[in-house]
Amino acid sequence: MGTRPAVGRRAIEVLLEAELPDAGSRRLVLVDATYDGPGQDTEFTLRVADTSRRVRITDQDSPLGIAEAWQRHSSEDDPDGDSVLVVTGAVPADQLGWDLRAHAVRHRPLAVDRAEIVKQLFGATDIDPRMAGERWLLDALLEAEPAGGWPRAGAVLTRDRAVRTLLAARLALGDTTTDTLDLDADTLFAWTRTPTGPARYAALPGTERDGLSDWLARTVGPAAPTLLALAADGRGADALPLGALASAALASATPESTGFALGTLFGPALASFDALRPFADAVTGVLTRWIAEAEGHGPHRAEARDRVLDILDRADRLADDARLGPLTGTDRLLPSGYRSRLRHLAGTLHGPASEAQAALRDLAGHHLAALYADSTDNARTAVRLVRWLQEPLQTVKSVAHGVHGHLASSGWADLAAGILAEGDASRDPAVADAYQRLIGAVRARRATLDEQFAQRLALWSESACRQAPGDALLIEDVLAEAVVPLARTLEREGGAAAGRERGRPLILVLDGMSADVAVQLAGALDRRAWTEVVPKPRPGEDAARRAAVSMLPSVTTLSRASLLCGQPTEGGQSAERAGFAAFWKKRHRTAQLFHKGGYEGPPGHRLAPEVLQALASDDIVGVVLNTVDDALADGREGARGQWAPEDIGKLPDLLKEARNYGRPVVLVSDHGHIIDRTPRGHGQPLVGKAEGARWRTGSAADGEIEVSGPRVRGRVTLAWREDLRYTARQAGYHGGASLAEVTVPVITLVPSADLIPEGWTLLPAERIAPSWWHDEKSPAAEAEAEAVPDAAGPALDRDTMVLGKRPVIRRQAAQDSDTVGEDSPGARTVRSASYRSQREFVRGAPPDKAVAAVLDALLAAGGKLSPGAVTAAAQAATGRSQRNPERFATVLERLLNIDGYSVLQLVESGRTVQLDRALLEQQFLGETA
Repeated sequence: MGTRPAVGRRAIEVLLEAELPDAGSRRLVLVDATYDGPGQDTEFTLRVADTSRRVRITDQDSPLGIAEAWQRHSSEDDPDGDSVLVVTGAVPADQLGWDLRAHAVRHRPLAVDRAEIVKQLFGATDIDPRMAGERWLLDALLEAEPAGGWPRAGAVLTRDRAVRTLLAARLALGDTTTDTLDLDADTLFAWTRTPTGPARYAALPGTERDGLSDWLARTVGPAAPTLLALAADGRGADALPLGALASAALASATPESTGFALGTLFGPALASFDALRPFADAVTGVLTRWIAEAEGHGPHRAEARDRVLDILDRADRLADDARLGPLTGTDRLLPSGYRSRLRHLAGTLHGPASEAQAALRDLAGHHLAALYADSTDNARTAVRLVRWLQEPLQTVKSVAHGVHGHLASSGWADLAAGILAEGDASRDPAVADAYQRLIGAVRARRATLDEQFAQRLALWSESACRQAPGDALLIEDVLAEAVVPLARTLEREGGAAAGRERGRPLILVLDGMSADVAVQLAGALDRRAWTEVVPKPRPGEDAARRAAVSMLPSVTTLSRASLLCGQPTEGGQSAERAGFAAFWKKRHRTAQLFHKGGYEGPPGHRLAPEVLQALASDDIVGVVLNTVDDALADGREGARGQWAPEDIGKLPDLLKEARNYGRPVVLVSDHGHIIDRTPRGHGQPLVGKAEGARWRTGSAADGEIEVSGPRVRGRVTLAWREDLRYTARQAGYHGGASLAEVTVPVITLVPSADLIPEGWTLLPAERIAPSWWHDEKSPAAEAEAEAVPDAAGPALDRDTMVLGKRPVIRRQAAQDSDTVGEDSPGARTVRSASYRSQREFVRGAPPDKAVAAVLDALLAAGGKLSPGAVTAAAQAATGRSQRNPERFATVLERLLNIDGYSVLQLVESGRTVQLDRALLEQQFLGETA
């Protein structure tokens, strides 16, 4: 006689549901199994065939006990005759008398087959044979059956489906109603962070925990047993932090020395040291994927970021408790490792730029670099300033040279210093001190430039005028030189629809916009909507943004009035409106100028109806925006030195409407400004009569110059040192003689390449920022980049393009354009038979020199350039301007894409031209190699 199985209440319920409908009046059920339930007797109500039956279970170990139990049950008052007695026990059937068996269902003890019962519960006709010998699984399925029953399993209930369903019911890993569970390491580790998941696992019987652990180890991987052991030990919530810490410790220089500390942290959950590696690797993989999710743009980005940082901060605290900090402080995953790298970078900022660059690469290689984006960006900005500081200091040769150099380079240094001055999110004192010292070095160098510029300005101002500008663009000439070309009559193409139309520029005057603000605003504009254009450069020069010189002193009543009236003058809004209209009247155009309060719409409107009507008309329109200048008084600039278009009141709305009406836009200021970063209580004592924050009358002292001339309001003294002021403290000031105040950025934008004025050209995005602003080239990129001749345009840093950063422009030595690059990939492509054949079918194909130059420039850049840079390369090779970069790229696609293979294509919504080098070689270069 073998050992009888033990059954629980659910197994008996299923047995009764199957037997009672055909049992007639019999109310005794003998079960050939022992009862595994709470207490010897159990009573409950069971609904069978739409009838509620009262059930009593009793476990008896002798024939006499069974007989007495039945006698008591049958003698009880049972008017409805619906009560049922279930007798379990170890009494053999041959020891039961026939008088007792006559009352029993089927007249014999009923066998209990768990596998059969489970099969019925899942509605299956067969069951995985492996399950028959797994009592833990069968019992768990019987006990955990949800109120609505198990989902139907089809013909065969497989073991994997049974376990997955059990996991959903027992541990909330999935949904028992759908029987779907995409189980992987991410799912399992995410489960450890649920409020009750690990606790539910810990409460399971030991045999069930072992069974689930074995199955998960085979399904998810070898990390599962350690994870579940932590859950069983009540530390499931620390599974991910401990895994991250284990990964850091194993990656340290002395992983053996961490064994004892890690063993203490893991406790009995760590079966052996060999189990640590797969667990650590699994955690690293999960966290890396979660970090990628946090770096994305989805709706749950912030939630994912908080989740990752919460886990890793906990890992750092555990490391501190176990005194593992010295071993894990440089880890690529832990926040302590990021902070350590950041401090190391801060320590390199006053040494060679190469060391700072290497430290920045190390910091950017940390897994959390993007999650700590503010600190990482600040570190990148600091390294940019290190590069700028170590560049040779260019002497300010003239006023024109000074303002152009400021807009092209030193203004970017002001931007970088302003970013660092706001403080770092890490709040690390060592980092803050290093940034403070760096800002001090930048200010000292900027003071040198300002002093040189002020000396040139004082001499230049004595005779500077419209007739003798000294090669400088004067603010009173901005309308004539930068706006009038946009307002000239334009030719329209299109056969019968050909005709002429008048240009209708929109002049946006951002009062007080300095160079650092201008480069931020222009850089944030959508390049798919706006194309920046500049006058064609002189031979041997690069295309560059224009900068004008303000009136002196650099204050609104002088500079803005002179800008809008097109001649040196002084006055307020009425004088500006009259002068603006008169300027354009002389050019046979009507014009409207809107000041603050005149362009803001009534409730429910973004812009005033009068502004919209003006934009829809043929008038020249000007709008004065005071946001930047106002911020100098109210302190907004002092709180946050970075600017975006949406920070400027109504600027996005005006740009949108300008594009809707096909209007070119000129962004210009009347003067710049400096920020007050002096400590409280510091300021220049008043000497002479103060006329404004940065200008006065009287003899010049240290940090000042005395100026007079045709463009100066009398004879005045101007401060060029940025720590001088003569009035009450504000966030910033203007009126002085520093580069930041006197430089007037002029940025010209067109919504269509068809609107580029004659004699102007587009400004490629790659040529805007100074070279020191970009990261150094990696050694691999340096080795792979090909030298591209000047005829093909500027060569671009391949590593920069691949990493999605702004590329570095490297000017090549000038060579003969007829002989240069005859063996370059571009030249060999246009000589190939495939290209010559394809060219016959492409109407309006550009010259071969242009195509070769574009291909060489793209290859040098790693395969990606903006459409503007592509057309610039073509123009450099042929001297012919390409007015529509996107159209030019489309023609190149037709030339190079044979048989549907995308050798070249516009990607990223038209913002990037991408070349596939492998396909280029396959389609064109194989025959010429």
